[in-house]
Amino acid sequence: MANLAPTLRLSSLLSRPSSFARTSLQLQRAARRRWTASQQLGKAAQSGTCGIPIKATQKRWAATVTPTTPHAKEIAPTSTSPHDEHDVKPYKPPTTGMLAQLPRSWVPYAELMRLDKPAGTYYLFLPCLFSTLLAAPLATPIAPPSSVIGTSLLFFTGAFIMRGAGCTVNDLWDRNLDPRVARTRLRPIARGAISVQQAIPFLGVQLLAGLALLLQLPYQCFFYATPSLLFVATYPLAKRVTNYPQFVLGLTFSWGAFMGFPALGIDLLSNTPALVSAACLYGSCVAWTIVYDMIYAYQDIRDDAKAGIKSIALAQEANAKAFLTAISALQVALLAGAGAAIGASPVFYVGTCGGAAATLGYMIGKVNLQSVEDCWAWFRKGAWFTGGAISLGLAGEYLAWYMGWYGHEGTSQNDAVVPVENS
Repeated sequence: MANLAPTLRLSSLLSRPSSFARTSLQLQRAARRRWTASQQLGKAAQSGTCGIPIKATQKRWAATVTPTTPHAKEIAPTSTSPHDEHDVKPYKPPTTGMLAQLPRSWVPYAELMRLDKPAGTYYLFLPCLFSTLLAAPLATPIAPPSSVIGTSLLFFTGAFIMRGAGCTVNDLWDRNLDPRVARTRLRPIARGAISVQQAIPFLGVQLLAGLALLLQLPYQCFFYATPSLLFVATYPLAKRVTNYPQFVLGLTFSWGAFMGFPALGIDLLSNTPALVSAACLYGSCVAWTIVYDMIYAYQDIRDDAKAGIKSIALAQEANAKAFLTAISALQVALLAGAGAAIGASPVFYVGTCGGAAATLGYMIGKVNLQSVEDCWAWFRKGAWFTGGAISLGLAGEYLAWYMGWYGHEGTSQNDAVVPVENS
């Protein structure tokens, strides 16, 4: 038997696959994995589900597969998302709400406009409403409620259109950044549902609709509104160059603080008190934008850090609530300045300034900046929580003047100052 041992060892060695054969088997298995991955990627593109996760072992090979559609990079954002694989969810067409009622081909465009997320429209509209209510008592004669309501409705429609246009501009600029952030990776351009060549004409239609609406207001409004387009176009670039892009967003979203005055026939360039009041209101709205959008930015703080996106949430992470409190105090102070410039009554200070201070303080105290859901909830509520308090205070001030509490009924605030002082 001892003589057979060398023979058995030799036979065993001969029966093993050579290194060449083992390499060949590995290549065959790798080819089968690549084929399986490519088939899954192709099915995802054809079915429109674009975000179906691929097993970790297959996902590495999927990156080497030749794209099967013109937007394959956007269709497979799983390879660029900084989140773990289990955090990535596939896109699902809406089954409830307004978007579910639209034809399927319209849904990506409605999502591009954020039709299902109206909070941004409210935030763009509210500075217009503030300035309309603030300017109404200054008009000569004082603006009637029908004019205030009609002007406000035009501003709301314009805010709806221009907010959608702003979102289109933002998504065009961010089409390579959005796939790297969990909250934005399924936006229409980022996931490939709308191409750049489709988005640009759609933006043109939105801007033309906005222009048509603007022409329904007094012609002076056109000259006041036009400079805001510069901020609309450049805001998305701010997050690439500064840690405080919310300041630039505030310059954009707060422009309506000037618009109510010319809309009601008040020339800011020839009326110094009105100009100072409008400037203070604009500054107050810029501060407010920093507050609510900083809370909004905390939803993406983890992804922004990994993707290299600048953010106020990252810059002020160590003292977030102290910073929010300081900016809110500035907002209330500028509101008070807007009232002082035009000789506002106690109704203004109690309703507008007091309401803003109370709601901002409550929100900052309650919001949990470590919770994505809580940040989103307070961002949504803040529009009509703080914005509603300011609006009610301004409406009370307007009605006080319109009802003649500080002079003759229906007398302009500018005209009524003299008789009140001489009485």
